[in-house]
Amino acid sequence: MLEALKPHEPTRLPGQIASSRVIEVQAKAGPARIRRRHWGLMLSFLVLVVAPLVAIFVYLTEYAAPQFASTAGFTVRQNEPTGPSELLGGITQLAAGPATVDGDILYEFIESQALVQRLQARMDLTAHYSAPHETDPIFALPRDTSIEDFVDHWQRVVRTSYNQSNGLIELRVLAFSPEMAQALAEAILEEGQVLVNALNAAVREDTMRYSQADLDLASDRLREAREALTAFRTRTQIVDPESDLQGRLGVLNNLQQQLAEVLIEYDLLLENTTNADDPRVRQTGQRIDVIRARIAEERENFNTFDYGGGEEDYPSLMTEYEGLLVERELAEQAYGLAVAALDLARTNAARQSRYLAVFIAPTFPETAEFPRVDVIMGQAVLFLLIGWSILALVYYSIRDRQ
Repeated sequence: MLEALKPHEPTRLPGQIASSRVIEVQAKAGPARIRRRHWGLMLSFLVLVVAPLVAIFVYLTEYAAPQFASTAGFTVRQNEPTGPSELLGGITQLAAGPATVDGDILYEFIESQALVQRLQARMDLTAHYSAPHETDPIFALPRDTSIEDFVDHWQRVVRTSYNQSNGLIELRVLAFSPEMAQALAEAILEEGQVLVNALNAAVREDTMRYSQADLDLASDRLREAREALTAFRTRTQIVDPESDLQGRLGVLNNLQQQLAEVLIEYDLLLENTTNADDPRVRQTGQRIDVIRARIAEERENFNTFDYGGGEEDYPSLMTEYEGLLVERELAEQAYGLAVAALDLARTNAARQSRYLAVFIAPTFPETAEFPRVDVIMGQAVLFLLIGWSILALVYYSIRDRQ
């Protein structure tokens, strides 16, 4: 009995080396089995990922109302101002501002509450976008919504793409019927044209007002310059000091010529007569003295000028007169530019300097492109998987710490 319980030893043949003894070791871990936490993880995957995906897919395919998209493309064009732009300089720039600013204004206007209110009064947008709310509460608008909520919903159904580098604006309007999508896109373009016309009117009024104010200032300046020149002439009793100076020089030259002739005559008399008391010699000498005195007096008049109101030096009078002439010429030039600017403003006001250029007319959709099931489902799968993975990692992190 005891021998039967002894471990069996293998039979060793002659000449064979004894082998080592085989010892069986019991495994520390048993075979892998599905435990309760694994079932919980799979259940959480079904609840947090699969079930929401099925619900989203069913809602998009069965309950979501189809939406049609109408596309339009436009920009704000600006006519180049005509006229003497090289003379008017900044005045022509005032008549027409940069088109990019108009594009920014139009872009903000399309997304504003003011446009929503105008279109609401024209087309009753609330009735259209709230019609399928009973079956599609996600993509439809509640019937008793406020204007602020409708503006938020407006950002979803009207999407605008604006390129500031070239000023092109692309508009996409979503609606539950193709007719409504196209009509709403056309209404947005019409309201945009109304806004551009209002900008034109404001620019025309500002340009006309500023041009008329510049003309009034130039007229006052020209009138003051002419009045100052008239007052100078009245005070000095000289119409043109330059002409008066030329006349004075002519008198002086004439006196000097007469003096030269009398001196020659006097020399001839002295050579031809021997009588020192000759009356002709005495008269000629007196004439020489008178001419010399007159010449000295005329030269003195070049420095001082005597008029009815007083006495003043002639160089000061000439300086004052030349300053008045320069002021009158500048005033005349400014007046001419102001008149040209006003004419240009009137010409530009008679035509439309800004207009809405539509390069893609509002399209009529034939197929409902929205909601995009493939895009929404792809995003849902991505975010649900990320969320479920994060929750699973958090759970195992907490479990390992315990």
